[in-house]
Amino acid sequence: MNLSTPIEDIPRIGPVYQKKLKRLGIKTVQDLFFHFPRRYEDFSNLIPISKVKINEICTVYGKILGIETKRTWKRKMFLTEAVIEDKTGAIKATWFNQPYLTKTLRKEDNVFLSGKVTISKNGIYLSNPIYERGDLSSDLTHTGRLIPVYPETAGLSSRWIRYILKPLLTDLEDQIDETLPKEIIKEYKLMPVKKALWEIHFPSSVELSQKAQHRFSFEELFYIQLFVLRERNRLNKEKSVSLPIKLETIQNLVKSLSFKLTDAQKKSAWQILKDLERPRPMNRLLEGDVGSGKTVVAAMAVLNTVKQGYQAAFMVPTEILSKQHFQEMAKLLQDFKVNIGLLTGKQDQFRSKKLKNQIIEISRKKLLEKIADGEMDILIGTHALIQDKVKFGKLGLVILDEQHRFGVEQRAKLCRKQDIVPHLLSMTATPIPRTLALTVYGDLDLSLIDELPKGRKKIITQVIKPEERKKTYDFIGKEVKKGRQVFVICPRIEKTNDNEQLSEAQMSWAKVKAVEEEYEKLSKEIFPDLNIGMLHGKMATKEKENIMKGFKSKKTDILVSTSVIEVGIDIPNATVMMIEGAERFGLAQLHQFRGRVGRANYQSYCLLFTDSHAKKTHQRLKALISSEDGFALAEKDLEIRGPGDFKGTRQWGIPDLMMNSLKNISLVEKTRESAKQILIQDPQLKNFPQLRAKLSQFRERIHLE
Repeated sequence: MNLSTPIEDIPRIGPVYQKKLKRLGIKTVQDLFFHFPRRYEDFSNLIPISKVKINEICTVYGKILGIETKRTWKRKMFLTEAVIEDKTGAIKATWFNQPYLTKTLRKEDNVFLSGKVTISKNGIYLSNPIYERGDLSSDLTHTGRLIPVYPETAGLSSRWIRYILKPLLTDLEDQIDETLPKEIIKEYKLMPVKKALWEIHFPSSVELSQKAQHRFSFEELFYIQLFVLRERNRLNKEKSVSLPIKLETIQNLVKSLSFKLTDAQKKSAWQILKDLERPRPMNRLLEGDVGSGKTVVAAMAVLNTVKQGYQAAFMVPTEILSKQHFQEMAKLLQDFKVNIGLLTGKQDQFRSKKLKNQIIEISRKKLLEKIADGEMDILIGTHALIQDKVKFGKLGLVILDEQHRFGVEQRAKLCRKQDIVPHLLSMTATPIPRTLALTVYGDLDLSLIDELPKGRKKIITQVIKPEERKKTYDFIGKEVKKGRQVFVICPRIEKTNDNEQLSEAQMSWAKVKAVEEEYEKLSKEIFPDLNIGMLHGKMATKEKENIMKGFKSKKTDILVSTSVIEVGIDIPNATVMMIEGAERFGLAQLHQFRGRVGRANYQSYCLLFTDSHAKKTHQRLKALISSEDGFALAEKDLEIRGPGDFKGTRQWGIPDLMMNSLKNISLVEKTRESAKQILIQDPQLKNFPQLRAKLSQFRERIHLE
């Protein structure tokens, strides 16, 4: 066996467990070794039975005097009880619904038990303790020490992972080679890889587990930095088409607008247009808060590209959004004689300059021909754009809206079809914290639109207490009477079947408001006289479009929806954003929801409902109330919740433990500097074969090709 051995060839792992491991992304021995704990249970407090204290977590060691399982008819569950004794006394241990324990643990066995000491009317006992047979000289795995708790899946416990992992680490540790250069390990005083693997899985102390985590955090960030910096270097050597600025055309577009550009829009547009002039591919991220006017800036880049005889592709995450962009781009560029196509999964459209900007339905075959022969100047669509049948004649610019919603694999696919590398502009309304910008997005140049159009009123944001619900409904009714519209957001789609048997986690989720349930309640009980619509991701595209059309044309007063409206939906007449289960959403997402209102001159409101008393929830909601700055909120979200909750970071396949290191700007900067120095010395990494091999594995793991 070696690190590349598939899990199918590992003894003691049968087909059932192989499936479960693959669900966690574990396919080889190496994957198992790098499946790191998400936290630790401290069971290192080994004490005599006579010293146990109520509510204390501890480990005791002794002999089983007796063990039996009985069924409790009242609660319909199995109750297993054992009595364990040492020289100082005896204590009872109780397990629920684990009847097999009477076969695993027997009378006279010497065992370690780790768990919480609880009290009931029958005295004190250990509640559901972790158990392990052995004696005081045993090398313990599950008790009596810091115990790793791993990301799990149904039917695959941390105990089982520890049971499989420990002997494998023992047998194969000699095959684990160091991948980081010696000078980096020495400079940053990092733990060697073999020791770090032992200390992260089976730590000797809290301090050593932290040192192991630091080593792997450094390593993971170092690989990301090395990867994105090499990617940047590679792109700098690629050739793209030079698109000089058509200044008069751009000025004419700006004059045709019904509003004034902000300074931030002008600056970002100029950065992008200057990039397009260069004969190497632009790779830029345009970051702008909700409603800051990114589409106008993108339109300038598109128009400049088209007027130089090249095509532009505009890819967005949803069909609703693609249609909205199609209509918006058609309106912005109506005076400039350009052909614009819309390609989605279901419906294709074409706005022809020959037909005086008339929008017509078009067959897929005809649309594909127009794209291939270069007659289609601008093509807007969903991931349908990357189908093999879509071939561009002269693609000069690719724009990705909310690009972190697309796998980077898809992004590469769109760019790779061309003889020349097209320029790439990504756009996002999710503000990215500085540490993420330096790592996950580190191969992109950054343009920021950090100001909103003038005249926008501040959105009043409030947390609504349960007892204020009726008062809030009355307020919403008054807003609708004024002619305004309302969004109501719920975290889930369907209500739970009352007869369904649920786990504790499912029960918690079942209490969360569902779109269908809320739609029924609002339309029948609260606002029977109003027009209420419902929108969620499971609906057919045509149905979703009709609902949004009805809302946009003011036929619908209140729209009850899931987070499908989070990105880009533009309804200037909407003034109330009511969010149920606000604790279920991250700060960045709540800020996105809030940005769906306040898009005209009316006073707007964001009303947050939550039943949670958790400190973190109230910290986050307080931050949302006190700030309208998406960038400041992004930093706060990173600090409170961690980076795993930012869209796009999950697709990198980086372990949760490592993602937390993205909160550490100092570590991020150190790894970036180290990666820079290595690439200055040796751009091809010829003198670092281990590093090159590891980077190649890393590239595969984060799906970047």
